[in-house]
Amino acid sequence: MLDSIDHLIIAVEDLDLAESNYQKVLGTKPVWRGVHEEYGTANSIFNFDNTYLELLSANGKGIGSDLVNHILKEEGEGLSGIVFGSNNLSKLQARLKNNGFVVDDITSGTGINLQDQAIRKWKNIFLPPELTRGLFSFVIQHTEGSLPKIETISPDCVNKLDHAVINSPDIDDFIKIYKDVFGLRLALDIFNDHWKKRMLFFRLNKTTLEVIEDNDLLKDHLWGLAWEVKDIEAYRKRLQSEGVDVSPIRKGLKENTLVSTVESNTHNVPTLIIQHLTK
Repeated sequence: MLDSIDHLIIAVEDLDLAESNYQKVLGTKPVWRGVHEEYGTANSIFNFDNTYLELLSANGKGIGSDLVNHILKEEGEGLSGIVFGSNNLSKLQARLKNNGFVVDDITSGTGINLQDQAIRKWKNIFLPPELTRGLFSFVIQHTEGSLPKIETISPDCVNKLDHAVINSPDIDDFIKIYKDVFGLRLALDIFNDHWKKRMLFFRLNKTTLEVIEDNDLLKDHLWGLAWEVKDIEAYRKRLQSEGVDVSPIRKGLKENTLVSTVESNTHNVPTLIIQHLTK
């Protein structure tokens, strides 16, 4: 039913500043700088092999502007939304309704790239609270236009999303929704001895949705992002040269990985950098 993690959303106050910061963190330039006139928002988009990252700010009046302003007021800047992709939104809507869920009508959206006036169009379906479990989440199907791709990525820059992390107070119910209703592949369900917590790993579109048990929460919470690079030492040197705080490199919890934590310029998004070593 859900075919991909289409993109992640970070709500920001100052789009220019956030764009500048994430150019340093990611090592690439945005491929799209646009507006959603009907939503009252503006965005900057960084595109990768398996998903894209959207920096989103209020820019006028509309439901999107109201949402961003509410998030900034209540929670501050940070990771605020996860958007799943579907190749057949009408089929998804029908299946959810047949399973007894009250689902909104499919709506349409348009984005305009201020750099070259290119247009992208899509269809959305917003999910009911019993399916979003406290997250800002919806499903999208792109219908016209596409994001420009970056043909060559330097080894000291991010090339793809390795995993996104969600903290959840109810792991079993999370499985019922994401595996049984949405049809995501649950690759692993383990108890992590290091953190003394149960963890789930869902796989889709060459990335992982990592879910960590947190019984102190009242609802699911988008926590952080892990990005893959080819050369973590070169990445760390580049960030240091650009004035970004980054931790020393250490062995990852997963075998044959090296990791480092980006400690500034992320607009409150916990950010891990990971290199998978060749066996």
